[in-house]
Amino acid sequence: MLYNFIVPSFWFISGVNLLRYISFRTMCALLTSLIISFLLYPAFIKRSKHSQPIRSYGPESHILQKQGTPTMGGAIIIAGTVISSLLWGDIRNNYLILLLLLTSAYCFIGFFDDMAKVKRKNSSGIRGRKKLLLQTVAALIFSYFIESFRSPEVAGCLTFPFLKNFTINCGSFLIVFTTFVIVGSSNAVNLTDGLDGLATFPSMLTVLCLGIISYMVGHIIFANYLQVAYIASVGELCIFCGALIGACLGFLWYNAPPAMIFMGDTGSLAIGAALGGISVIIKHEFVLAIVGGLFVLEALSVIIQVTYFQVTGKRIFLMAPIHHHFEKKGWTESTIVIRFWIISFVFALIGLATLKIR
Repeated sequence: MLYNFIVPSFWFISGVNLLRYISFRTMCALLTSLIISFLLYPAFIKRSKHSQPIRSYGPESHILQKQGTPTMGGAIIIAGTVISSLLWGDIRNNYLILLLLLTSAYCFIGFFDDMAKVKRKNSSGIRGRKKLLLQTVAALIFSYFIESFRSPEVAGCLTFPFLKNFTINCGSFLIVFTTFVIVGSSNAVNLTDGLDGLATFPSMLTVLCLGIISYMVGHIIFANYLQVAYIASVGELCIFCGALIGACLGFLWYNAPPAMIFMGDTGSLAIGAALGGISVIIKHEFVLAIVGGLFVLEALSVIIQVTYFQVTGKRIFLMAPIHHHFEKKGWTESTIVIRFWIISFVFALIGLATLKIR
């Protein structure tokens, strides 16, 4: 917004030209959302009457240690991200606006799910099918409009990491695929959000990598050098990425063990959708599966556990998602979180390497 109203009118004033640079506005967006978090969380935590219902069939330690902790802290993550993105981003950019709308839609879905849990005083929120339907509709609308804004050179094309100049024209089916990516990413982050700080740091790493890739894809010289599909104007997504990182940093300050607040589905569903949305816009859906490899592992552990139990009546893991398996084995929460962070960091490096390895 500052970019749209200040730069055209006051370009001749010393220092205003800094707003033309994506890198400068990204740093400003990060700091702005971080400050918003530090300003809002203390009062939110103090006044919150909505505590996180703990699953009765979960790890016993959670019932003792986490009962009564305020939830829905993700609302401030998303509020800080949206406000900061609108303040420092180019509000004429269709990709940025659609991403903000997608993230906000999933935030509202998560909010209603959290509110249902609080009112019922158990871990059962909105019915699974209803929640999945809402997620699918939001992702489908987003995917449709994203494809409608594409240039003919990249519309309907599916790109692959490690392969240069290789694409598959999927036509309208690409909308179905990208919808699946967004819904899957949203639920994968949601499944990972089971321990203090576990989902937050990997989310920041993932969005950092996607932000770097967005800048490269939106810069014609870098895109040609790296032999990736050039998509004009997607560099503006860096502003959103910086804002989301700053908001997550602020949340992590209060979510560090022992957590003073949980993000709830309000935050995890929205963050996951944002990651999926960015990857769809920049056509790096498969790279998201690498960079966000930890989220993929968490989701796979649940799928494997449920499928194997339905077929054999036995369990592979002591409990799913897989971080609870290690809790059952006696690992401390901080050990699991830090080791999973390390795994996430390795996945992020591999994902970034796909830019150069072709």
